[in-house]
Amino acid sequence: MFRHFRAFLRLSRRRLNRAHWLTRAMKLPDSAVDSTRPGLVMIQVDGLSRPELALALERGEMPFLKRLLRRESCKLHTMYSGLPAATPAVQAELFYGVRTAVPAFSFRSSGSGKLVRMYEPEAAEQVEARLEQEGEPLLAQGSAYSDNFTGGAAEAHFCPAALGWGPSIRAANPNATFLLLITNLYSLVRILVLLPVELVLALVDFGRGLAKGRNFLKELKFVPTRVAICILLRELCVIGGRIDINRGLPIIHINLLGYDEQSHRRGPASRFAHWTLKGIDDAIARLWRAAHSAPGRHYDVWIYSDHGQHHASSYHKLQGYSVKEAVDLVLAGLETRSGPAPGGAPETVETHRVRLLGGGRFQRLFSVFQSGPDSEELQVASLGPVAFVYPPGDLGATQRVFLASELVRAHGVPVAITRDQKGALRAWTATGEFALPRDTASLFGRSHPFVAELPDDLARLCNHPEAGELVLLGWHAGAKPITFAEENGSHAGATPQETTAFALLPSDTLLPDRPRDYLRPLDLREAALQHLGRRSFAPRNKRIQVVEKPSRQLRIVTYNVHSCIGMDGKLSARRIARVIARTQPDIVALQELDVGRSRSGHENQAQVIAHYLTMEHHFHPVIHVENEQYGDAILSHLPMRLVKAACLPPVPGPGSRREPRGAVWVAVEVMGTEIQVINTHLGLWPGERLRQVQELLGRNWLGHPDCQGPVILCGDFNATPGSAVCRMLRARLDDAQIELASHRPRNTFSSNIPAARIDHIFLGGGVEVTAIDTPQSQLARLASDHRPLVATLKLPVAMPDTSAMSSTSGAPAQEPGSKVAS
Repeated sequence: MFRHFRAFLRLSRRRLNRAHWLTRAMKLPDSAVDSTRPGLVMIQVDGLSRPELALALERGEMPFLKRLLRRESCKLHTMYSGLPAATPAVQAELFYGVRTAVPAFSFRSSGSGKLVRMYEPEAAEQVEARLEQEGEPLLAQGSAYSDNFTGGAAEAHFCPAALGWGPSIRAANPNATFLLLITNLYSLVRILVLLPVELVLALVDFGRGLAKGRNFLKELKFVPTRVAICILLRELCVIGGRIDINRGLPIIHINLLGYDEQSHRRGPASRFAHWTLKGIDDAIARLWRAAHSAPGRHYDVWIYSDHGQHHASSYHKLQGYSVKEAVDLVLAGLETRSGPAPGGAPETVETHRVRLLGGGRFQRLFSVFQSGPDSEELQVASLGPVAFVYPPGDLGATQRVFLASELVRAHGVPVAITRDQKGALRAWTATGEFALPRDTASLFGRSHPFVAELPDDLARLCNHPEAGELVLLGWHAGAKPITFAEENGSHAGATPQETTAFALLPSDTLLPDRPRDYLRPLDLREAALQHLGRRSFAPRNKRIQVVEKPSRQLRIVTYNVHSCIGMDGKLSARRIARVIARTQPDIVALQELDVGRSRSGHENQAQVIAHYLTMEHHFHPVIHVENEQYGDAILSHLPMRLVKAACLPPVPGPGSRREPRGAVWVAVEVMGTEIQVINTHLGLWPGERLRQVQELLGRNWLGHPDCQGPVILCGDFNATPGSAVCRMLRARLDDAQIELASHRPRNTFSSNIPAARIDHIFLGGGVEVTAIDTPQSQLARLASDHRPLVATLKLPVAMPDTSAMSSTSGAPAQEPGSKVAS
């Protein structure tokens, strides 16, 4: 009855699902890819370094991400952005597997001879056309939101190459557009409420900017930019992402720009920048919930940043002139100056991202500065802490050295790098000359967290065909960071803050083998392709970490998996395995497994789960009809042997049609000795449970001469602690949840609202319990109608040697065909 009622509720929720009706009204196609395969939602928090994330978590600015770390079995990884530490380079490595695809955010195009910026549609399209020839697109058949590149996505929205909504949504009729607003009322209300708030904050920011002498027009333009990027674009990306999740697209990538925009403006640690993190956290929460309640595909949500930012001083403010003017002075042979002719302020990325929203008015209001194509004039690309000098004609070796050394000596440039015709690199700083890549550690400091990879990445950047004859950097070890743009927060350079990104992933995510503890975008790409079934590799990590536990500890899980049918009606043995993997067990006792049954796709669920966990298993079917089986299993990565697997006696009497029940007994070897583990699933009626427990306590099971020493009896007993059967068992064994001091016993059924404690772990032979857990994660609440019960145990110090048990003449008999080992 409960199963039918839950099915009715699931059907009702799906029919009332807003995204479902919106998808149908807008005539958006569902995914053409098998919707039973895993899906992936990747959320990029643009510009947020791991240190700033840690600060935000400590301050309570991102409570949902904190919950993911505490309750949802997520793990925080450090990620190295590579060089340049800029979104186009990171996304090129992630989407196509190409490192240093661009030398910086701004550079001179080898095709047009113009200075380009990667928010320009033509520039982004040209670079991506090259990338498509070099690597498999990660976002194939998926969607992209607010990204530099489309990543091969079938549908791209708010990207430089696809401004505004994608064509599928733009083509919707007015009624569907009205429905879009009504069905996303929460987002609409957030926009209406937060727009005035952000407008007030922007006006305050505007006033502060004027008070500090900033340009009136630029300050005025930033007011609508702040509102549009921090609120409007973010909410539109969330709406689109939720629609795509409901459609079952295999991969969805969403870039949230608000923090990076504010960091450029006021600095990465500023209150204005951190204010945006609260809205970003809420957006992530809504996308995460949508992914975990998707009607078809099983989605993972990965949250990462592409790079960090560092507070930097503007070169223009420090020197009183731009870096282009400094290069002009040196090229003119001026060793002293009374001051260059006044020039315009340097460029900034601010205000231009709002153009991603599309629309002619946005494009005219925030038009992009176009440089002239005349390659005979000096050109300097300087949008950030990395600048490139493109002199008129080729400079000789002596001229390059003179230009680099004078920019450092007389004009306050922290680092100037030259390269000769063979690609050899030399760097000049105020402290001396460096040969690269040999002296990279001396240039950036041996304590730099990514010093092992900086030499290769710096060489790639400086030797990029579109890098200038001189590469100027705004930082070296011991120097205060500067930026050649008009901004307070910068990135693209090599400071630890700029290059230290993060990745927040489910703890059981398989990652490729690598010679370092941190990730880089290429590792994230390989892991994503593996998760989607498009790549296989030998992982560095195992889902179950086999480690030597202190004080003879052992962790066991008992779990009724409900034929791997979750509370949402989805059938997934893999999802059950993931719940188990996150508990890091040594022994797993499972009940209600299907093997070869038509209702579960003829899958061998015991084998699938054991394979996922890299464990051996013993399965015992209590029901065996032709090729279909149903029963219980024990899994472990420890050496184990099957002692007995048999059905328990039913209630006597004619016409009894109750479900058969059974038990599995294995001996698990731990540190040279054996522990007896029995897994069972008792009947629904008090009479049959009483008879079955009497059998378990008798001479064939717990009373058998071989069932000595440490003993664990666990499973689904369908009985509460106060029942007769539990009292009988406690007369012989210890109830783990009762024995643990200062522990309030936890219920395990049902998984969404646990109201009964019917899953138990009983201990004997000196086994002690040190910890109890019933996972509270969303995955554990959905995967089955029970929650797993996890016990961390301490084995007795002196355990009798029972390793000769297999040779004893009195070993229990096994039922024919009951042993199934992987």
